[in-house]
Amino acid sequence: MPNLLPPLPDERSALLAFLEEQRHAIRAALRDLTLEQAVSAPSASDLSLAAILKHVTHVERRWIVAGVAGRPEGLWPVTDWDAELRIEREDTIESLLGDYANVADETTKVIDSVTDLGQACALEDCAHWSVRWVLLHLIEETARHAGHTDIIRESLDGATALDRR
Repeated sequence: MPNLLPPLPDERSALLAFLEEQRHAIRAALRDLTLEQAVSAPSASDLSLAAILKHVTHVERRWIVAGVAGRPEGLWPVTDWDAELRIEREDTIESLLGDYANVADETTKVIDSVTDLGQACALEDCAHWSVRWVLLHLIEETARHAGHTDIIRESLDGATALDRR
């Protein structure tokens, strides 16, 4: 069937592949746009494609690096929740996409180092959740925002997710 992931050999690779599919949808929403388009908010919401990209990058980094790997420095506790939606002068589409790619690589490395997806997160504040739960949550969070990016992109120029695959 088109647009479906092939069967995967194990749960870990399946969870990472489903997360990557949702990341791809978000990245694709920014394809061929100017920064002006990427930071615009063409709906009643204040969300822009760039802000969503920045947000999902922060969320994934926080859950994986702070929560799963137990390295909270600068990530937890959050002191400025709005910062992850704020586009700064130095932000470009390329820099935001590069940061997202770096987070994806770090996620893979951290998850590959986990021996059991059922183990608790290393960060004490998150220890009641398992690594599996974190991956499922990231898939859910990223998919929700991928849906937002579809609507925003279509509002900008009429391009749909199928056009951008």
